[in-house]
Amino acid sequence: MTETTHSATPENGNGQGQLSLSTDAAKQLATTTKTPPQMQEITTRWLLKLLPWVQCSGGVFRVNRRLTYTLGDGRITFSTTGSEVRVIPAELTELPMLRGFDDMEVLEALAGRFTQRELEAGEEIVAEGGEVNQLVLIAHGRVGKVGQGAYGDDQNLGVLADGDYFGEQTLAQGGTHDFSARARTATTVLTLSKQDFDRIAEQSPTLREHIENWRTSGDHEQNDYGEAAINLSSGHVGEAVLPGTFVDYEQSPREYELSVAQTVLRVHSRVSDLYNQPMSQLDQQLRLTIEALRERQEDELVNNKDFGLLSNADFGQRIRTRSGPPTPDDLDDLLAKVWKDPSFFLAHPQAIAAFGRECSKRGVYPQSIEVGGHQVPAWRGVPIFPSNKIPVSGTRTTSMLLMRTGQENQGVVGLHQTGIPDEYQPGLSVRFMNINEKAVISYLVSAYYSAAVLVPDALGVLEDVELGRNG
Repeated sequence: MTETTHSATPENGNGQGQLSLSTDAAKQLATTTKTPPQMQEITTRWLLKLLPWVQCSGGVFRVNRRLTYTLGDGRITFSTTGSEVRVIPAELTELPMLRGFDDMEVLEALAGRFTQRELEAGEEIVAEGGEVNQLVLIAHGRVGKVGQGAYGDDQNLGVLADGDYFGEQTLAQGGTHDFSARARTATTVLTLSKQDFDRIAEQSPTLREHIENWRTSGDHEQNDYGEAAINLSSGHVGEAVLPGTFVDYEQSPREYELSVAQTVLRVHSRVSDLYNQPMSQLDQQLRLTIEALRERQEDELVNNKDFGLLSNADFGQRIRTRSGPPTPDDLDDLLAKVWKDPSFFLAHPQAIAAFGRECSKRGVYPQSIEVGGHQVPAWRGVPIFPSNKIPVSGTRTTSMLLMRTGQENQGVVGLHQTGIPDEYQPGLSVRFMNINEKAVISYLVSAYYSAAVLVPDALGVLEDVELGRNG
């Protein structure tokens, strides 16, 4: 009996045995070409690159300013239960005439007298020249203010939206409206009649006294920015008596403490000892950790409730879009707020895209400028930089920022401290902590930073920028 020997050689595509070494087997002897670890979270972080950074040696940065009288132009907050909207009594102190008033019983009485109104788009709220007989708080929606120009034409005086109000000053002093207000969208307002306000004032001596003090407090000499005036004389002839003056300062200036972002990086000693070719494991772990810390740092500079730019923009420097999407007119309005040597716009990439669409509709094509080897869009010669740290709400609205930067320009500055122990990058340290009983090495990674707006007109914000408006 004859035995047949079968070959273990695999067949090729033609049904014949394999004639050479396969690529799968050959890979076992080859060295792969590797990239460093990639990370999708990394962005351009333009804000960190563009802000001038001021050394904060003591960990605290004090912004001394010329004395400014409080104007009380904040926003009102409401509570909602189903379809019913009520003003929070304490929020009424955001009104200029009630700034500093602390009688909660009276504030609750005032809040209880507000009447809710639902308006349709196009419905008029007050007419120009009409008697001021109510305080109007805007709980939700958009309201356009229109005044009469010098030649009888209509002039756009801006847009009011959630938290804004009008009629507050003349409600206590009397007078007529110098503008008309009309709802541009479905709008919810709360109104307090002058009759109800006067009735509560008659029953409350503390409110009457506070209103009287408010009326007379406007006697302070001040400039257009609310700063205590510096008395000067000009254009005089002869031996005129010159005024005496001095520059008064704020007695309790704002102080910014450096904030911190930290984490503990852990690397096993076996990994650090054995697996360092062709790349150092510790270096790559540190690189990605620091990238994440820098991303968090930029996010905090924009959104932190204490020192973030969105929270620290003065209310007088906040404007609303005229129609919803960001138009060339809106960016011009923002430039009118930060007109002293503006440095750059900062906007979400989707907001920049929405602005581009609005420009295309109008046949306007913004120019690009080169910044550090990058081509970036610009408006009126001011570059527009993207940042995904500016939040987008659930209703697809966002904000756009415009700022002047630099301490010598009284602008926006970043704060950090260099020369700290175990410094790895400016303002960032990597400190060895310990090796535990499981042979895990720990490093404390810390970044110290903050930001300051030196004067209010260095930062402007365009709010309620709609991203999803069609056609």
